[in-house]
Amino acid sequence: MVKRVAVSFIVCGVLAVITASCSGYKDKPAVSPAPDKTSTHEFRSPSTVKPQLPEYVWPLTGIKAAAVSTNRPFMVMVNNAPQARPQSGLSYADVLYEILAEGEITRLVAVYQSKHWDGPIGPVRSIRPYYIDLGKMIDAVPVHAGGSPDAYAELSEQKLEHMDEITNAGPFFWRDANRKAPHNLYTNLEHLEAGTRKLGIRESSRNLRAQPVFVTEMVEAHENRLTRINVTFLLDSYVVSYQYDPESRLYKRFINGAPHLDLSNNEQLSATNVVVIGAEHITLDAEGRRNIGLIGSGKGYLFQRDKVQSVRWERADKQDIFHYYQENREIAYYPGTTHVLVVPNNPTFEGHIQIIGHKKN
Repeated sequence: MVKRVAVSFIVCGVLAVITASCSGYKDKPAVSPAPDKTSTHEFRSPSTVKPQLPEYVWPLTGIKAAAVSTNRPFMVMVNNAPQARPQSGLSYADVLYEILAEGEITRLVAVYQSKHWDGPIGPVRSIRPYYIDLGKMIDAVPVHAGGSPDAYAELSEQKLEHMDEITNAGPFFWRDANRKAPHNLYTNLEHLEAGTRKLGIRESSRNLRAQPVFVTEMVEAHENRLTRINVTFLLDSYVVSYQYDPESRLYKRFINGAPHLDLSNNEQLSATNVVVIGAEHITLDAEGRRNIGLIGSGKGYLFQRDKVQSVRWERADKQDIFHYYQENREIAYYPGTTHVLVVPNNPTFEGHIQIIGHKKN
Protein backbone atom coordinates (compact mmCIF):
# COMPACT_ATOMS: atom_id res chain seq x y z
CA MET A 1 0.00 0.00 0.00
CA VAL A 2 1.32 3.35 -0.97
CA LYS A 3 1.89 5.73 1.90
CA ARG A 4 0.00 9.00 1.60
CA VAL A 5 1.17 12.42 2.62
CA ALA A 6 -0.51 15.76 2.94
CA VAL A 7 -0.91 19.34 1.88
CA SER A 8 0.12 22.50 3.70
CA PHE A 9 -2.48 25.21 3.92
CA ILE A 10 -2.16 28.78 5.20
CA VAL A 11 -4.57 29.96 7.86
CA CYS A 12 -5.11 33.38 6.31
CA GLY A 13 -8.33 32.33 4.61
CA VAL A 14 -6.98 32.07 1.06
CA LEU A 15 -7.93 28.91 -0.81
CA ALA A 16 -4.98 26.67 -1.37
CA VAL A 17 -4.42 25.82 -5.00
CA ILE A 18 -2.04 22.98 -5.52
CA THR A 19 0.25 23.36 -8.51
CA ALA A 20 3.20 21.17 -7.59
CA SER A 21 3.62 17.81 -9.32
CA CYS A 22 4.75 14.46 -8.06
CA SER A 23 5.11 10.86 -9.20
CA GLY A 24 2.54 8.68 -7.47
CA TYR A 25 1.93 9.14 -3.78
CA LYS A 26 5.48 8.97 -2.42
CA ASP A 27 6.88 11.19 0.29
CA LYS A 28 8.80 14.17 -1.03
CA PRO A 29 10.38 17.08 0.82
CA ALA A 30 8.71 20.42 0.31
CA VAL A 31 9.05 24.01 1.33
CA SER A 32 6.10 25.56 3.07
CA PRO A 33 4.67 28.43 0.99
CA ALA A 34 4.82 31.94 2.35
CA PRO A 35 1.57 33.38 3.72
CA ASP A 36 -0.48 35.45 1.32
CA LYS A 37 -0.69 38.88 2.95
CA THR A 38 -3.15 40.26 0.39
CA SER A 39 -6.19 38.35 1.58
CA THR A 40 -9.28 40.45 2.34
CA HIS A 41 -11.41 37.58 3.66
CA GLU A 42 -12.59 37.78 7.24
CA PHE A 43 -13.15 34.50 9.06
CA ARG A 44 -15.06 33.70 12.20
CA SER A 45 -13.29 31.14 14.32
CA PRO A 46 -15.35 29.04 16.72
CA SER A 47 -13.31 30.75 19.44
CA THR A 48 -11.84 34.17 20.10
CA VAL A 49 -8.39 32.55 20.22
CA LYS A 50 -6.37 33.27 17.08
CA PRO A 51 -6.24 30.03 15.05
CA GLN A 52 -2.85 28.41 14.54
CA LEU A 53 -2.04 25.32 12.54
CA PRO A 54 0.89 22.98 12.19
CA GLU A 55 3.14 23.56 9.20
CA TYR A 56 1.52 20.79 7.17
CA VAL A 57 -2.08 19.63 7.34
CA TRP A 58 -4.31 17.39 5.31
CA PRO A 59 -6.40 19.73 3.15
CA LEU A 60 -9.74 17.99 3.69
CA THR A 61 -9.42 17.52 7.46
CA GLY A 62 -6.97 20.14 8.75
CA ILE A 63 -5.22 17.41 10.76
CA LYS A 64 -1.45 17.64 11.21
CA ALA A 65 0.65 15.83 8.62
CA ALA A 66 4.31 15.08 8.13
CA ALA A 67 4.86 16.57 4.67
CA VAL A 68 3.23 18.08 1.62
CA SER A 69 1.73 16.15 -1.28
CA THR A 70 -0.66 16.62 -4.18
CA ASN A 71 -2.31 13.20 -4.39
CA ARG A 72 -5.85 13.37 -5.73
CA PRO A 73 -8.64 12.15 -3.46
CA PHE A 74 -10.92 9.29 -4.47
CA MET A 75 -14.64 10.06 -4.36
CA VAL A 76 -16.68 6.85 -4.06
CA MET A 77 -20.44 6.58 -4.66
CA VAL A 78 -21.76 4.39 -1.83
CA ASN A 79 -25.10 2.60 -1.70
CA ASN A 80 -27.32 3.64 1.21
CA ALA A 81 -30.29 1.34 0.67
CA PRO A 82 -31.28 -0.67 3.75
CA GLN A 83 -29.95 -3.84 2.06
CA ALA A 84 -26.53 -2.17 1.72
CA ARG A 85 -26.12 -1.37 5.40
CA PRO A 86 -23.89 -1.59 7.24
CA GLN A 87 -21.48 -0.27 4.63
CA SER A 88 -17.72 -0.82 4.68
CA GLY A 89 -14.95 1.75 4.96
CA LEU A 90 -17.07 4.84 5.64
CA SER A 91 -15.33 5.57 8.95
CA TYR A 92 -12.09 6.14 7.03
CA ALA A 93 -13.50 8.86 4.76
CA ASP A 94 -12.25 12.43 5.25
CA VAL A 95 -15.56 13.87 4.03
CA LEU A 96 -18.96 12.20 3.71
CA TYR A 97 -21.84 13.70 1.72
CA GLU A 98 -25.43 12.48 1.84
CA ILE A 99 -27.70 13.56 -1.01
CA LEU A 100 -30.89 12.23 -2.57
CA ALA A 101 -30.59 10.06 -5.68
CA GLU A 102 -33.79 8.79 -7.33
CA GLY A 103 -37.12 9.14 -5.64
CA GLU A 104 -36.74 8.99 -1.88
CA ILE A 105 -33.39 7.18 -1.70
CA THR A 106 -30.23 8.93 -0.51
CA ARG A 107 -26.71 8.12 -1.65
CA LEU A 108 -23.48 8.58 0.27
CA VAL A 109 -20.41 10.13 -1.34
CA ALA A 110 -17.26 9.15 0.55
CA VAL A 111 -14.03 11.10 -0.08
CA TYR A 112 -10.70 9.44 0.78
CA GLN A 113 -7.28 11.05 0.97
CA SER A 114 -5.55 11.14 4.35
CA LYS A 115 -6.19 7.78 6.02
CA HIS A 116 -4.36 4.52 5.37
CA TRP A 117 -6.99 1.83 4.85
CA ASP A 118 -6.56 -1.53 3.10
CA GLY A 119 -10.06 -2.91 3.62
CA PRO A 120 -13.18 -2.85 1.43
CA ILE A 121 -15.15 0.28 0.52
CA GLY A 122 -18.76 0.02 -0.55
CA PRO A 123 -21.17 -1.17 -1.70
CA VAL A 124 -20.42 1.00 -4.74
CA ARG A 125 -23.29 2.44 -6.78
CA SER A 126 -23.95 4.76 -9.71
CA ILE A 127 -23.17 8.42 -10.26
CA ARG A 128 -25.23 11.54 -11.04
CA PRO A 129 -24.21 14.95 -12.43
CA TYR A 130 -24.42 16.71 -9.06
CA TYR A 131 -22.12 14.09 -7.53
CA ILE A 132 -19.65 14.80 -10.34
CA ASP A 133 -19.79 18.48 -9.37
CA LEU A 134 -18.74 17.63 -5.82
CA GLY A 135 -15.64 15.94 -7.18
CA LYS A 136 -14.70 18.98 -9.22
CA MET A 137 -14.43 21.03 -6.03
CA ILE A 138 -11.46 19.00 -4.86
CA ASP A 139 -10.15 17.53 -8.12
CA ALA A 140 -11.18 14.06 -6.97
CA VAL A 141 -11.28 10.88 -9.03
CA PRO A 142 -14.95 9.76 -9.21
CA VAL A 143 -15.45 6.04 -8.47
CA HIS A 144 -18.79 4.48 -9.41
CA ALA A 145 -20.70 1.60 -10.98
CA GLY A 146 -22.87 2.97 -13.75
CA GLY A 147 -24.63 6.29 -13.92
CA SER A 148 -27.56 8.23 -15.26
CA PRO A 149 -27.57 9.20 -18.98
CA ASP A 150 -26.81 12.81 -18.03
CA ALA A 151 -23.90 11.75 -15.83
CA TYR A 152 -22.37 9.63 -18.58
CA ALA A 153 -22.85 12.49 -21.03
CA GLU A 154 -21.02 14.90 -18.73
CA LEU A 155 -18.16 12.48 -18.13
CA SER A 156 -17.79 11.92 -21.87
CA GLU A 157 -18.28 15.44 -23.17
CA GLN A 158 -15.93 16.98 -20.61
CA LYS A 159 -13.44 14.09 -20.89
CA LEU A 160 -13.43 13.68 -17.12
CA GLU A 161 -11.22 10.99 -15.63
CA HIS A 162 -13.17 8.46 -13.60
CA MET A 163 -13.27 4.79 -12.60
CA ASP A 164 -16.47 2.95 -13.58
CA GLU A 165 -16.96 -0.73 -12.80
CA ILE A 166 -19.18 -1.08 -15.88
CA THR A 167 -17.26 0.70 -18.65
CA ASN A 168 -13.56 1.04 -17.89
CA ALA A 169 -12.44 -0.32 -14.51
CA GLY A 170 -14.17 -3.64 -13.86
CA PRO A 171 -11.03 -5.51 -12.70
CA PHE A 172 -10.60 -3.05 -9.82
CA PHE A 173 -13.91 -4.02 -8.18
CA TRP A 174 -15.30 -7.27 -6.80
CA ARG A 175 -18.62 -8.68 -5.61
CA ASP A 176 -19.25 -10.13 -2.17
CA ALA A 177 -21.05 -13.48 -2.40
CA ASN A 178 -22.61 -12.90 1.03
CA ARG A 179 -24.83 -10.12 -0.32
CA LYS A 180 -27.22 -9.88 -3.25
CA ALA A 181 -26.61 -7.58 -6.22
CA PRO A 182 -26.70 -4.63 -6.60
CA HIS A 183 -25.78 -4.26 -2.93
CA ASN A 184 -22.54 -6.25 -3.03
CA LEU A 185 -19.99 -4.38 -5.16
CA TYR A 186 -16.77 -3.27 -3.45
CA THR A 187 -13.36 -1.80 -4.10
CA ASN A 188 -10.46 -0.62 -1.93
CA LEU A 189 -7.77 2.02 -2.05
CA GLU A 190 -5.11 -0.39 -3.26
CA HIS A 191 -7.30 -1.38 -6.21
CA LEU A 192 -8.11 2.25 -6.95
CA GLU A 193 -4.48 3.31 -6.93
CA ALA A 194 -3.61 0.41 -9.24
CA GLY A 195 -6.51 1.40 -11.46
CA THR A 196 -5.34 4.98 -11.83
CA ARG A 197 -1.95 3.73 -13.01
CA LYS A 198 -3.45 1.19 -15.41
CA LEU A 199 -5.91 3.68 -16.90
CA GLY A 200 -3.41 6.53 -17.04
CA ILE A 201 -5.47 8.70 -14.70
CA ARG A 202 -3.63 11.74 -13.43
CA GLU A 203 -2.53 11.11 -9.84
CA SER A 204 -1.28 14.61 -8.98
CA SER A 205 -3.86 17.28 -8.23
CA ARG A 206 -4.01 20.50 -10.19
CA ASN A 207 -6.49 22.37 -8.05
CA LEU A 208 -7.08 20.51 -4.80
CA ARG A 209 -8.93 22.91 -2.53
CA ALA A 210 -9.62 22.76 1.14
CA GLN A 211 -11.98 24.40 3.53
CA PRO A 212 -10.54 27.96 3.57
CA VAL A 213 -9.45 27.77 7.19
CA PHE A 214 -9.28 25.35 10.08
CA VAL A 215 -8.89 26.27 13.73
CA THR A 216 -6.89 24.64 16.47
CA GLU A 217 -8.41 22.42 19.14
CA MET A 218 -9.73 24.35 22.13
CA VAL A 219 -12.29 24.00 24.89
CA GLU A 220 -15.40 26.15 24.82
CA ALA A 221 -18.13 26.66 27.39
CA HIS A 222 -21.73 27.04 26.25
CA GLU A 223 -24.73 27.76 28.43
CA ASN A 224 -27.06 25.57 26.37
CA ARG A 225 -25.63 22.28 25.18
CA LEU A 226 -26.74 20.70 21.93
CA THR A 227 -27.61 17.05 22.41
CA ARG A 228 -29.07 15.71 19.17
CA ILE A 229 -29.91 16.56 15.56
CA ASN A 230 -32.62 14.74 13.59
CA VAL A 231 -32.65 15.14 9.79
CA THR A 232 -35.29 13.88 7.36
CA PHE A 233 -34.98 14.01 3.58
CA LEU A 234 -38.32 12.90 2.08
CA LEU A 235 -39.31 9.77 3.97
CA ASP A 236 -40.56 10.11 7.53
CA SER A 237 -39.42 6.50 7.97
CA TYR A 238 -35.79 7.43 7.25
CA VAL A 239 -34.30 9.70 9.92
CA VAL A 240 -30.58 10.49 10.20
CA SER A 241 -29.50 11.65 13.65
CA TYR A 242 -26.29 12.95 15.16
CA GLN A 243 -25.79 12.70 18.91
CA TYR A 244 -23.07 14.89 20.40
CA ASP A 245 -20.51 13.06 22.54
CA PRO A 246 -18.73 15.56 24.84
CA GLU A 247 -15.90 13.15 25.69
CA SER A 248 -14.75 12.65 22.10
CA ARG A 249 -16.16 16.00 20.89
CA LEU A 250 -17.65 14.11 17.98
CA TYR A 251 -21.14 13.78 16.56
CA LYS A 252 -22.14 10.10 16.47
CA ARG A 253 -24.33 9.12 13.52
CA PHE A 254 -27.58 7.13 13.78
CA ILE A 255 -30.14 5.87 11.28
CA ASN A 256 -33.68 5.46 12.61
CA GLY A 257 -32.34 5.52 16.15
CA ALA A 258 -29.73 2.78 15.65
CA PRO A 259 -25.98 3.52 15.47
CA HIS A 260 -24.75 3.73 11.87
CA LEU A 261 -21.84 1.28 11.96
CA ASP A 262 -18.90 0.58 9.68
CA LEU A 263 -18.89 -3.15 8.91
CA SER A 264 -15.11 -3.06 8.58
CA ASN A 265 -14.41 -2.24 12.22
CA ASN A 266 -17.83 -2.16 13.91
CA GLU A 267 -17.25 1.50 14.79
CA GLN A 268 -20.04 4.05 14.74
CA LEU A 269 -19.68 6.73 12.07
CA SER A 270 -18.85 10.13 13.55
CA ALA A 271 -17.82 13.63 12.52
CA THR A 272 -16.18 16.70 14.01
CA ASN A 273 -18.16 19.05 11.78
CA VAL A 274 -21.71 18.36 10.60
CA VAL A 275 -23.29 20.61 7.99
CA VAL A 276 -26.91 20.50 6.82
CA ILE A 277 -27.73 22.69 3.83
CA GLY A 278 -30.87 23.29 1.79
CA ALA A 279 -30.90 23.23 -2.01
CA GLU A 280 -33.46 23.30 -4.80
CA HIS A 281 -34.46 19.80 -5.95
CA ILE A 282 -36.10 19.45 -9.39
CA THR A 283 -37.43 16.09 -10.61
CA LEU A 284 -36.43 15.52 -14.24
CA ASP A 285 -38.19 12.34 -15.40
CA ALA A 286 -40.46 9.45 -14.54
CA GLU A 287 -37.53 7.55 -13.07
CA GLY A 288 -37.28 10.17 -10.33
CA ARG A 289 -33.91 11.50 -11.48
CA ARG A 290 -33.39 15.03 -10.32
CA ASN A 291 -31.27 18.12 -10.59
CA ILE A 292 -30.00 19.56 -7.30
CA GLY A 293 -28.83 23.16 -7.19
CA LEU A 294 -25.43 23.10 -5.49
CA ILE A 295 -24.23 26.37 -7.02
CA GLY A 296 -25.39 29.73 -5.69
CA SER A 297 -26.42 30.15 -2.08
CA GLY A 298 -28.89 28.96 0.49
CA LYS A 299 -29.66 28.27 4.13
CA GLY A 300 -27.73 25.92 6.35
CA TYR A 301 -26.78 24.84 9.85
CA LEU A 302 -23.23 24.16 10.99
CA PHE A 303 -22.81 21.90 14.03
CA GLN A 304 -19.49 21.99 15.91
CA ARG A 305 -18.71 20.91 19.46
CA ASP A 306 -22.03 21.39 21.28
CA LYS A 307 -23.02 24.44 19.27
CA VAL A 308 -25.23 25.05 16.24
CA GLN A 309 -24.95 28.10 14.00
CA SER A 310 -27.39 29.26 11.34
CA VAL A 311 -25.33 29.93 8.22
CA ARG A 312 -25.62 30.97 4.61
CA TRP A 313 -23.79 28.66 2.23
CA GLU A 314 -22.29 30.02 -0.98
CA ARG A 315 -20.61 28.40 -3.97
CA ALA A 316 -19.71 30.47 -7.04
CA ASP A 317 -19.16 27.72 -9.64
CA LYS A 318 -18.41 24.02 -10.08
CA GLN A 319 -14.75 24.47 -9.15
CA ASP A 320 -15.54 26.43 -6.00
CA ILE A 321 -15.91 24.82 -2.58
CA PHE A 322 -18.77 25.43 -0.16
CA HIS A 323 -18.33 28.54 1.99
CA TYR A 324 -20.38 29.10 5.15
CA TYR A 325 -21.15 32.60 6.38
CA GLN A 326 -22.77 34.15 9.40
CA GLU A 327 -23.18 37.93 9.41
CA ASN A 328 -20.87 38.16 6.36
CA ARG A 329 -18.05 36.35 8.14
CA GLU A 330 -16.83 33.00 6.91
CA ILE A 331 -16.92 30.30 9.56
CA ALA A 332 -14.03 27.91 10.07
CA TYR A 333 -13.99 24.15 10.52
CA TYR A 334 -12.45 22.28 13.39
CA PRO A 335 -9.81 19.75 12.28
CA GLY A 336 -11.39 16.37 11.67
CA THR A 337 -13.95 14.55 9.57
CA THR A 338 -16.85 16.49 8.06
CA HIS A 339 -20.31 15.23 7.11
CA VAL A 340 -22.46 17.32 4.74
CA LEU A 341 -26.17 16.54 4.31
CA VAL A 342 -28.14 18.20 1.50
CA VAL A 343 -31.92 18.37 2.00
CA PRO A 344 -34.68 19.88 -0.17
CA ASN A 345 -35.86 23.42 0.43
CA ASN A 346 -39.48 22.28 0.09
CA PRO A 347 -41.77 22.71 1.85
CA THR A 348 -39.24 24.55 4.04
CA PHE A 349 -35.57 23.95 4.74
CA GLU A 350 -36.12 24.20 8.50
CA GLY A 351 -38.83 21.54 8.35
CA HIS A 352 -36.23 18.86 7.57
CA ILE A 353 -34.24 19.46 10.77
CA GLN A 354 -35.01 19.00 14.44
CA ILE A 355 -32.44 20.37 16.89
CA ILE A 356 -32.69 19.18 20.48
CA GLY A 357 -31.15 20.79 23.55
CA HIS A 358 -29.83 24.01 22.08
CA LYS A 359 -31.19 27.34 20.94
CA LYS A 360 -30.36 28.02 17.28
CA ASN A 361 -28.18 31.11 16.69
